[in-house]
Amino acid sequence: MTARHRAARTLAIFIVVTASAILAGATAEFPEATLTSSRIKARLYVPDADAGYYRATRFDWAGVISDLKWRDHSYFGVWFPRHDPKINDAITGPVEEFTKGLGYDEAKPGERFVRIGVGAVVRPQEASYRQFNTYDIADSGTRSMTKGADWIEFTHTLGNTSGYAYAYTKRVRVSGDTLILEHRLKNTGQKPIETSVYQHNFFILDSQPTGPDTVVRFTFAPTAVAALAGLAETRGREVRYLQELGPRQTVLTELKGYGATARDYDIRVENHKTRAGVRQTSDRPLSKLMLWSPRTTVCPEAYIDLAIAPGKETSWRITYEFYEVK
Repeated sequence: MTARHRAARTLAIFIVVTASAILAGATAEFPEATLTSSRIKARLYVPDADAGYYRATRFDWAGVISDLKWRDHSYFGVWFPRHDPKINDAITGPVEEFTKGLGYDEAKPGERFVRIGVGAVVRPQEASYRQFNTYDIADSGTRSMTKGADWIEFTHTLGNTSGYAYAYTKRVRVSGDTLILEHRLKNTGQKPIETSVYQHNFFILDSQPTGPDTVVRFTFAPTAVAALAGLAETRGREVRYLQELGPRQTVLTELKGYGATARDYDIRVENHKTRAGVRQTSDRPLSKLMLWSPRTTVCPEAYIDLAIAPGKETSWRITYEFYEVK
């Protein structure tokens, strides 16, 4: 090795180490918690209106999983190029988004509507709801948190906002090979709550790019609504990627073919190079299914519908089972 090559290598190592140190220092700035089971170690960012990792208005703030290790495999991490707490998707998964906003259509500019898991936000002068916009938060509600070694529970309550109010509890726990998300949503307002919620998983299996080693599997034969542009295809009960996606290439489509029972809420994402696999199931049926995959993450987005009358409560569970592909 020449002196020039040694110098270049030393510089490269310095850059990597320095970047890692900067990232570690930045990570330490945000409030977080750790959960452990016999085979899982997970790190979560906890909600904080002043110092939290995520302070935008698209996703529920509770239970943002920044890192999860199962045996020798990793499943989540930073997939985006730049972090800013107010960017709508500068977040790591799995996280939930409740669609649209309660009371948005009735709200006039300057009035409030509700984002479940976020609080009461202000409608600006605009023609229609913007999913990726970060709205001004007028009332963050009240949050509490309790924790054990293998579980953490977040409660978020919001008082009356144009007739809408709720108490929302999310418990995240790990047990053996599984991650379990348990939710309860009580309608404490005067108006019915009618919404959908989906998991935006942001899977990053062993830091691998989306490509031919990546497989998304279902219990049914999916049909892609949008053209996959030669980047992926459906094969029987699977979606297969035909090439490694480039920095500006994305697969985005709605998938059809599932039935009306919770049996079809059964999704597997696997990387056949590293053999990392994860199976996602629920006790609720699918109401919609999307697949979004840039180069850095694979995201099946499974929706369920919620309809809660005033004074009533509903619950749902999402389970992730981690395994090795045989």
